[in-house]
Amino acid sequence: MVARVTLEIALGREFDYTIPEELLPRVEVGSRVRVPFGPRQAMGCVTALLDHSPHARLRPILQVVGAQPLITPKVLALARWVAEYYCCPAEIALKSVLPEAVRREEAGWRERLCVRMTPVSGPFPKLTRRQNDVWQVIEEWRELPLQELLRLTGTTAETVRRLEDKGLIAIAPRVAERDPYANETILPSSPLTLNPEQQRALGEILAALERPNPTPRPVPGEPARVFLLHGVTGSGKTEVYLQAIAHTLGQGRGAIVLVPEISLTPQTVERFKSRFCHGPLQTLVAVLHSHLSSGERHDEWHKIRQGRARIAIGARSAVFAPIEPLGLIIVDEEHEHSYKQEETPRYHARDVAVLRAQKEGAVVVLGSATPSLESYYNARQGKYRLLELPTRVDNQRLPIVRVVDLRHEVRRERGSPILSPLLREAILQRLERREQVILFLNRRGYANALQCPRCGHVVGCPNCSVALTYHRTNHRLCCHLCGHWENPPNACPQRECRSPAIRYAGIGTQRVEEALRRQFPQARIQRMDSDILQRKEDYRRILGDFRTGRIDLLIGTQMIAKGLHFPNVTLVGIVLADMSLHIPDFRAAERTFQLLTQVAGRAGRGDIEGEVIVQSFTPFHSAIQYARRHDFISFYEQEIEFRRELSYPPLARAALLTLRGRNEDKVRFTTDHLHGLLTEAFHDETDYILGKPAPAPLLRAEGFYRYQILLRTRQMLRTSRRLAAIHHRLNLPEGVTLAIDVDPVNLA
Repeated sequence: MVARVTLEIALGREFDYTIPEELLPRVEVGSRVRVPFGPRQAMGCVTALLDHSPHARLRPILQVVGAQPLITPKVLALARWVAEYYCCPAEIALKSVLPEAVRREEAGWRERLCVRMTPVSGPFPKLTRRQNDVWQVIEEWRELPLQELLRLTGTTAETVRRLEDKGLIAIAPRVAERDPYANETILPSSPLTLNPEQQRALGEILAALERPNPTPRPVPGEPARVFLLHGVTGSGKTEVYLQAIAHTLGQGRGAIVLVPEISLTPQTVERFKSRFCHGPLQTLVAVLHSHLSSGERHDEWHKIRQGRARIAIGARSAVFAPIEPLGLIIVDEEHEHSYKQEETPRYHARDVAVLRAQKEGAVVVLGSATPSLESYYNARQGKYRLLELPTRVDNQRLPIVRVVDLRHEVRRERGSPILSPLLREAILQRLERREQVILFLNRRGYANALQCPRCGHVVGCPNCSVALTYHRTNHRLCCHLCGHWENPPNACPQRECRSPAIRYAGIGTQRVEEALRRQFPQARIQRMDSDILQRKEDYRRILGDFRTGRIDLLIGTQMIAKGLHFPNVTLVGIVLADMSLHIPDFRAAERTFQLLTQVAGRAGRGDIEGEVIVQSFTPFHSAIQYARRHDFISFYEQEIEFRRELSYPPLARAALLTLRGRNEDKVRFTTDHLHGLLTEAFHDETDYILGKPAPAPLLRAEGFYRYQILLRTRQMLRTSRRLAAIHHRLNLPEGVTLAIDVDPVNLA
């Protein structure tokens, strides 16, 4: 018997090994094995079992690691598709499927010594007063960790051992699971009554779940079992998710819930845990995301693999969670760009979720108040089924949105104000009524540039093509790309200028916080951005304080823009709405519309009608005006025509090829050479557009120069195969690397 093994070493090929007779019962597809490789040993995964191999003189597998295969055959097939479609080696795709904490050979369950009562045979032994005090605690608890017993009684381990000698207790190691939510009290919840729109949406999802033996791929001309749930903010999408999951569990199948990393809040996890912590559908809910410790990630993943947790909630990598059998995948906030991985393999979790569900006969629900144009286009084309929730639950009204033209404010106040008079007055009214306010600005720091008004020089990063951001808390100029920092100069750094009038330009969250504390000294104000959140519990703590009313005004970046439900928030202020409008990306308007709509959706989720004030230098831009009217359909109709004229996604698929290196001339020459190879390779294709080589919008990042080629096509899988073949035979010069990003979401 022969095992085909993909090694963890990035070699781009598989190797065959014989299976020793004593290991035959333990070797399966998905097993992790240790094998000889040259003069050393390597770890790998069995990807196929063969009767014989075309290669001679095969070496034997040395060891099978783990009691069961960690990768199921279905997830293995999914990893192979990821490798092919996203142009990456199979071994790198497999590493994404298995978290590092699970792959590590030495990783395992944490064990703790536990004290347990044992039946007493014969007369009860005589105890000292100290031993008796300890025994009474043990008798009350019956079983508890040794360290906890020592803490409760203030005694020593020697005293406890004396009780073991007398036959009253047993001390033995027990697995102690590392649960990131172990210290939280979860109160059970019950299903809520759905309104007619929610009932209609849920009914269609349940009908798809009931369908026997669903076909692995959509029938041409018919909608898939992929649903796009387009519901305005506050329309009750989460309750539809919860009841659909309950039905799935009742069928004996499990569910995966994907949420953007930044939206993986205690609120989200608590709502799912509280619904399924009791009753006939009781199950563990495992949580997978990057803020977990290595041990927590190991334990949460194994709860899923062992079948004890039938619901997995997590960020993009949770799409590979080993739920078996899988019945439902929910992708909440499906438009979020954080579902796209920015390093190899550059997969999009939403698209992988759709493919996995098709392969395993599961149902997918993509939910959003502002769907991506790709998903909404698929729904319009009949590839997905469109479900709509156009109103908020309990007939709550969508917030009133007012737009402030900052151009008028600049002329009126002879400078750019942080808060317009309208926004200042609105904040004051909410504070007087003891209501809460959220202010949004998607830029951290104090000022986004240090500029000389005399010569115009801007202090830039020596490694990247960006200005340095000033952080007032530590009085430093910082680069948010490479981490470079330096002390701010007292005068213009230009030798021929040296003007002392150098000043800070632009605003960040630190500067907004300073202005708020100066104008509203009585208010309890909290800033929330990545500079504040240094520990993983900070995010939970701040949101907890805001929920319980210990914070009046919360100022933050996009991490406060979505997924939060605070009924006492009646005002949302968007300090500067233009920041994402002018980036060199065809999705700039879409991102602006989505962000404004999502932020606005935080207001008016209680009994009091909400208000949103949007400050902008381009108040009549379509993205801002359509967001003001909560009009996604009109925005989509206008934006899709722009995409159609230029053959941009979703009317075509795209691949972005980026070459980078420290020598700009070498990178530019290599880009031109690659463009020639692509022109030759695709000369027989009629449905592709090959862009010209060009510097990346961010030419220099972390010391590397970057040049790009954008390729658009209607047949991406076939194109991916050709790109992989070109990459394989491309002889890159020393110091130059090529990255292929299929379906990119960021062109910078």
